[in-house]
Amino acid sequence: MSKPTDKSNATEATEFSAFDPGKATDQLRAVADKGMEQTNEVLQKFKSGAEETQKALESSAETAKSAGNELSLKMIAALRANAEADFSHLEALARVKSLSEVFELHRIFLRKRLEMGVEQVKDIQALTARTAADVSKPVKDAFAKALKGLEAA
Repeated sequence: MSKPTDKSNATEATEFSAFDPGKATDQLRAVADKGMEQTNEVLQKFKSGAEETQKALESSAETAKSAGNELSLKMIAALRANAEADFSHLEALARVKSLSEVFELHRIFLRKRLEMGVEQVKDIQALTARTAADVSKPVKDAFAKALKGLEAA
């Protein structure tokens, strides 16, 4: 075995003395602090996003509930109008004096009922389309905001 020379001992001593444990500890602490800070920021953003999503879902549920009530009322009104038209037609049929009057009343009744049915379907379709847009809007907005926040990060 050969003995290390003084020159090699001097190099090792110089390399070892360049390493300062105090600085290394400070650097590790700074990296850990920065990591914790970033983690806290991400968690806060996540928490904020979750709260906004919850609010959006609650808003959508409330909108759906009120729209459902409005749709139910519209359906009840349509059923009532249909029943009234049917009873009026039956009353008119009870007063007819000839077969030609029956055909004429029935022709008029069917035309009116068809027009009434088309209008009712249009109203319900418009209400349903508006409701779908209103119910989905808060969720769409929250999703778009979340995506924008992710893009910024």
